[in-house]
Amino acid sequence: MASLFEPFDLNGTRLDNRIIMAPMTRSRAVEDIPTEMGALYYRQRASAGLIISEGTPVSRQGQGYLYNPGIFGPDQIAGWAKATRAVHERNGVIYAQIWHVGRVSHTSVQIAGQSPVGPSDKQGGMAFGYNEDGKPDMMKASQPRRLETREVRQIVRDFAQAAVNSREAGFDGVEVHGANGYLFEQFLNPGVNDRDDEYGGSRENRCRLLLEVVDEVSRMIGSRRVGVRLSPFGTLFDMPEYDDNGETYLHLAREFNKRGLAYVHLHDQGGQGMPPMPRDYLRQFRDVYDGNLLLAGNLDQAEAQKLVDEGTIDLPVFGRPFTSNPDLVERMRNGWPLTPFDPNTFYGGDARGYIDFPTYPEEQARLEREKMIEEKS
Repeated sequence: MASLFEPFDLNGTRLDNRIIMAPMTRSRAVEDIPTEMGALYYRQRASAGLIISEGTPVSRQGQGYLYNPGIFGPDQIAGWAKATRAVHERNGVIYAQIWHVGRVSHTSVQIAGQSPVGPSDKQGGMAFGYNEDGKPDMMKASQPRRLETREVRQIVRDFAQAAVNSREAGFDGVEVHGANGYLFEQFLNPGVNDRDDEYGGSRENRCRLLLEVVDEVSRMIGSRRVGVRLSPFGTLFDMPEYDDNGETYLHLAREFNKRGLAYVHLHDQGGQGMPPMPRDYLRQFRDVYDGNLLLAGNLDQAEAQKLVDEGTIDLPVFGRPFTSNPDLVERMRNGWPLTPFDPNTFYGGDARGYIDFPTYPEEQARLEREKMIEEKS
């Protein structure tokens, strides 16, 4: 039995345990620059074996939500450096999730009100931008513009530069965000991708952009520092189902086997109210992919341990429990109760629901003080 609390070798990087913190958008970055408050947020959670940062856009074009910290400008690099230092001071490990939303954006978020871009002009998804009154709001994503072939190649360069910027900011590696209805999944999906160039049509062509990005990012920082997130059978942001879905991701698994990556990270969208990824497919993917396999998707400790013990996954990924339990690893290790998360504070706002959740010992100390005061009164 492999304990979740034993160290793990992530292709040359030592993790103190197998408990992984999921990438979670929190929308707290004023002017899209990482802040001191964000650095504290990550520091509080540094006992995770690995932190995967919230998605950080590789360019202004790649951004779909307000208040997301990017990784394409010098101020952003300097801001992220505060977070990576804070994590490393507690002997933690942190990867940057590098991200392009593709069509899931709004003109109010783009430079000079330009249209979002995608593999085609097919519209879909929701974006967080400025409404007609100039106020932040969730809105239907704007009509996208089809990328020209030369522009697709520029996106490869944008990701490569983002990887270099991430290392400059102190990240231990990067995760290429290929999941959840964003740019790469749009290219993978023939219901969205109707291109007739080398990036459309066949399974190999639809996978080409993601593989080119992984290869170029690996060339810049080394493949052992590169992970990829995927969501087989995902339907978030109006992604249509298609017959070739399962085989498309198994093709990617075979390709990733050749590249010596840090990991592949699968996201089961069943925890977000979408149709779940079939568990027999998870086993099928495991049988094909021979590298480190991560899984996120509403896991609890018991299921995580079971999946690790049977060899289906190597590392379980936890999201929402980390928002309200900065010491989630310690709580799991000691059997301490978990603090319920608060969905009302997931996105945007201030310190409330972000950095004000106490650890279990802090919570017990507060209760003890309150008891003493009550007894004296």
